[in-house]
Amino acid sequence: MARELITLEHIYKSYGDQLVLDDLSLMIKENSFVTLLGPSGCGKTTTLRIIGGFEYPDSGAVVFDGKNITDLSPNKRNLNTVFQKYALFPHMTVEENIAFGLKISNKSQQYIKDKVKYALKLLNMDGFEQRKPDSLSGGQQQRVAIARAIVNEPKVLLLDEPLGALDLKMRQGMQYELMRLKNELGITFIYVTHDQEEALTMSDHIIVMNQGYIQQEGTPEMIYNEPENAFVADFIGDSNILRAKMIQDKLVEIQGAKFACVDVGFGQNNPVDVVIRPEDIELLEPEKGIIKGRVLNTVFRGVHYEMEVEAHNYKWLVHSTRMKEVGQEVGLYVDPFNIQVMNVPESEDEEAISELEQTE
Repeated sequence: MARELITLEHIYKSYGDQLVLDDLSLMIKENSFVTLLGPSGCGKTTTLRIIGGFEYPDSGAVVFDGKNITDLSPNKRNLNTVFQKYALFPHMTVEENIAFGLKISNKSQQYIKDKVKYALKLLNMDGFEQRKPDSLSGGQQQRVAIARAIVNEPKVLLLDEPLGALDLKMRQGMQYELMRLKNELGITFIYVTHDQEEALTMSDHIIVMNQGYIQQEGTPEMIYNEPENAFVADFIGDSNILRAKMIQDKLVEIQGAKFACVDVGFGQNNPVDVVIRPEDIELLEPEKGIIKGRVLNTVFRGVHYEMEVEAHNYKWLVHSTRMKEVGQEVGLYVDPFNIQVMNVPESEDEEAISELEQTE
């Protein structure tokens, strides 16, 4: 069982009159890959910078390996940061960039040489020692920035949207590189991104944030399959979010039709929201579905067809490997295990998302 490594306790942070983090508390375990995920302005980068010591909270505590480090400067914390702008020294070679932190720490020349060689090999950068940063691709520069961080043997590596400047193919390749590095080095990774696919691909644990609050945290599978509110459901992947009525345990009414589900504890005849992922909807013959609809449009996405099906004035998003023609009447069926029932949103943000989903 992994032990607790970092704990944030009741963190508040404001910039002027703007409250960025509002009573934020979280715990990060050793040797995990944790992603702070959310839209711009949600507080994820501020949280990372507070962990790194680049920002200080207005109140609350940062506990690292059992010690309160809230007021410690970044260089006194056993962690390193890789930023989106890699901050390599343009006048230095790759070797000199990687060795920079070790030289400041007064390590021996042989120690530095061995560490740099190990880091270059680990990141598939053998032979690049004498190159300057401006002669490297974006992906190669990113590898150098990571190598410079890991040679210091930090317990934690902080990564602030480090793949944002890379093209899609290179970004996907580096995702697997980061996962491999985490497993080989045994370092705790804390990763900031607004990219849901990145978070789902790489993480052991995802913390979804919005407006300074943690909306939900858990494994990628839990976050995707069991969103706790409309914001998480809408932000993580594509979703159909509909207002419904919980008739009784394991039976929910959606658009006037009764759907079996597996959720309990929502009372009887109470308003609820339901989330149904587009890949969980089966398109059948009209008479075989729970409700009937008509295909509005179809787009081929490579691995599946993306279709809009209008039923009862709602446009259902459906992903299927089997295409239906535009104008074709279909029946929609959803397995009970694929219907996620949620309480009606209480916050204004969730309410706005829910209302938008109802009108789409």
